Amino acid sequence: MRIRGGVLLGAAVVALSVTSASATMRISEDRGGQIGHYLQTFSAVRSSGESVVIDGNCLSACTLVLGLVPHEKICATQRARLGFHAAWMPDRDGRPITSPLGTDALWSIYPASVRRWINRHGGLSRKMIYMQGRELGGIVASCDRGESYQARSERRMMPQPVRYESASASSDRH
Repeated sequence: MRIRGGVLLGAAVVALSVTSASATMRISEDRGGQIGHYLQTFSAVRSSGESVVIDGNCLSACTLVLGLVPHEKICATQRARLGFHAAWMPDRDGRPITSPLGTDALWSIYPASVRRWINRHGGLSRKMIYMQGRELGGIVASCDRGESYQARSERRMMPQPVRYESASASSDRH
């Protein structure tokens, strides 16, 4: 039992010694949520040096990843889809109303290339607009593009990426 505990402790130390720069956040079904939560989350990702793989829906406030995480640390798979809309907040009766202050905050964080794309597609409004496929490829690097056989082989030997799901995405499933 003592040896087994020592082995487990050793494995834990090895796991903790892996630098956060080698970790990966995988976004697969994020429906967004409060802007402040995403500001904190993606600021921490930026500080840690983590990479981000967008592998499914990244909607609403989740799209702040584009302005908060360095461009070279983000890639998108073929399944990636980003959804943009104006920020909103509940009125006194709980009905959603557009928040000019929140929308301005989103706008100021997005990179110029994203703002241009949003403008070409009608701007930020209550209606969700989606960026995916070739349009997304013009903004975010493909996770597969330009990767050599050697790089793919090395990647297969690396630890599996960390899966990230927002609290709002998991609570919406119930």
